[in-house]
Amino acid sequence: MFDPTAFDNMKVVIEGALYDKDSSGDIVIIDRNDLINMAKMSRRFNVSFQLPNSSITAVIEMEAKLVNLAAELIPSSLSGQLAGCHVKLQFFLEQQHGKMEYHAIEDILLNVWGVTRKITMAVHYNPLEIEKKVSNVITVEFGRLIGEDQLDDLVEMTEVMTTTIQELEHYYN
Repeated sequence: MFDPTAFDNMKVVIEGALYDKDSSGDIVIIDRNDLINMAKMSRRFNVSFQLPNSSITAVIEMEAKLVNLAAELIPSSLSGQLAGCHVKLQFFLEQQHGKMEYHAIEDILLNVWGVTRKITMAVHYNPLEIEKKVSNVITVEFGRLIGEDQLDDLVEMTEVMTTTIQELEHYYN
């Protein structure tokens, strides 16, 4: 009998939480990827979504590398330390150049996610365009593996992602 990995179980929980929100009209799922990298023997899963009538996109991404999968499938003394997945959250927003207030965005994210998370921003724009639009990619990382014992936290994470979009929308509108 097939015994699903932690990656599989966590993926199903995230999908269930997000597709329930999508079917109730709370969010709109705009992309989904479930990838296997045969060269590195790793798996990656992500779902992108927006709130209805929002231009901000949120992405939840989960990755299990070979060492994470092996720690779970081949029990050893390191299993407990290496079994699990890396989870990364991203928020994509665009504004006119000069209207993006990075410290205010950071304050919003710190208020929602707390100071123990690693929050980074990457700003992209074309300096040759007359009407400069700035794309800001905000990343929230947890700095540790997420395991099956935190399945309920994954559902809560989708709620907090929705709150993050709402807070960012409120700030810009």
